[in-house]
Amino acid sequence: MNHEKLINTGFRIAGIILAIAFAALALIMAKANPIEAFGNILKGAFSSDKKIADSIVIWIPIIITTCGLAITFTVGLWNIGIEGQITLGAIFTTWIIRLLQNSGISPTLIIVVAILAGIVGGMIWALIAGLLKFFGGVSEIFAGLGLNFIATALTIYLIFGPWKRPGVASMSGTVPFNEAFRLPNFPGLRLSPWSLILAIISVIVVFMLLSRTTIGLRMKAVGKNPKAARLMGISSSKYMLLAFLLCGLFAGLAGALQVTAVYYRLIPAISSGYGFMGLLVAMLVNYQVLWAVPIAYLFAALNIGGIQLPIEMQLDSTLSGVIQSALVLFYLIMDGIRKKLITKLRENTHE
Repeated sequence: MNHEKLINTGFRIAGIILAIAFAALALIMAKANPIEAFGNILKGAFSSDKKIADSIVIWIPIIITTCGLAITFTVGLWNIGIEGQITLGAIFTTWIIRLLQNSGISPTLIIVVAILAGIVGGMIWALIAGLLKFFGGVSEIFAGLGLNFIATALTIYLIFGPWKRPGVASMSGTVPFNEAFRLPNFPGLRLSPWSLILAIISVIVVFMLLSRTTIGLRMKAVGKNPKAARLMGISSSKYMLLAFLLCGLFAGLAGALQVTAVYYRLIPAISSGYGFMGLLVAMLVNYQVLWAVPIAYLFAALNIGGIQLPIEMQLDSTLSGVIQSALVLFYLIMDGIRKKLITKLRENTHE
């Protein structure tokens, strides 16, 4: 067992080192100093309270979507439609606020109802993907991708159609909501304490669900061996559909918070790619949601820190995305090698 622990630790560290080396090589090919570039990324992410808060603003939707994806990963599903589910959450939230903002109802109550509506929107979009898989025979990957495109098209239609700004449609989105319909922020920062609280609650709920409940154990059984789960009387389709619904719940919440705490309106790219980032984080941590907390923050910090690259070194800010993808790629490669090595060691031990 000690050998296995050393192998596990060693291969994980090796994956991180290879990812950094790959990013350094990419920088060298771009005729840039890797040490200077990494230093600027760190400076951009951690040099002030404002930048740390900005990283947390990005961390919130990433960790919330990762919480949902951890559930679908547990049952063996690839919920590629997570971006569309975030978008539908944002659309439903915007719809409720636009519908009720002049009704005389308490703004606080409207915000709560709008967030709940966003959750419902995400769940509906996720359920469609699940129904297409189980009753239409459509892979959840293709169903999710198709629903992502539809969600994006619906957003553009609303912004340039029924919800367009008076007199002119704008790529900047719909008319911003009054301050009364926005979640409050910490003084001088873009970060809302309510968003932060909801993100923390999401982590706790999913951790408890997957590690401390019968439902979580059954989901793990379905994900590891659906046939064996059926023999035990566990309905694979039931728990997979439940996983879709729960993932949609968290995705819809992320979309709702993008509207009520970040942009205060519906914009064309409201999901900001955070669903796909959540997929990368989920792949790194599997269903171990507590590990997603620091990994998601690392991804968020890379996003904020990457902004410094074009400012300080005239490099493309998408380099942070290269580092994120490289981390996942090399981690998965090293994890595959690690598993094969441990299997061989166990076989030799039994002999």
